[in-house]
Amino acid sequence: MSVIVIEFITLDGIVSDPDGSAGTPLGGWAFRHGPEAVAGDKFRLGRTLDEGVLLLGRATWQLFSRLWPGRDDPFAARMNAVPKLVASRTLTHADTSVWANSRLLDGDPVDAVKRERRDVVITGSLSVVDRLMAADLVDEYRLLTFPTVLGTGRRLFPIDGPHAELECLAAEQAGAAVFVRYRRAARGGPREVPGTLNER
Repeated sequence: MSVIVIEFITLDGIVSDPDGSAGTPLGGWAFRHGPEAVAGDKFRLGRTLDEGVLLLGRATWQLFSRLWPGRDDPFAARMNAVPKLVASRTLTHADTSVWANSRLLDGDPVDAVKRERRDVVITGSLSVVDRLMAADLVDEYRLLTFPTVLGTGRRLFPIDGPHAELECLAAEQAGAAVFVRYRRAARGGPREVPGTLNER
């Protein structure tokens, strides 16, 4: 299984309020570039949604539960059908009558990801992403980078965040934005030194 983080992001690394729903002064920056950059399966999730699970924070789940159930295009059908785990300290339940296939996560999202056998996709949900990054559990980032410099806001990779080595798997233009996939670089095992206990 893979843990995949997907985000709208600016050139200076800001990921907060891309659609303006949080009401920040510079919010809505992703949607100012027209629908070509944001519509459909821009993150190339495809069968990952058919066979995986979404992990969402409370605010993202509440936003999406107002957005996706009313849509009937092919990508919306996948979003509505995928199992959804909701990480929240304040919700008492994730109402499936509001958004189908939703379930409130019981316990820590880090523990839930460690137990999961399906691909896990996290979209938005910065508090959840922060936890998974700190636990070194993110395998892949799929980022839609917009030609905007905000200068302020939440960054995906904070200045004092954990170190990571990534490799670029793909980069392509998507309307005004650029879609890029980065995957965790392969890790080497302990170097074997002849004449030591590592020798086989």
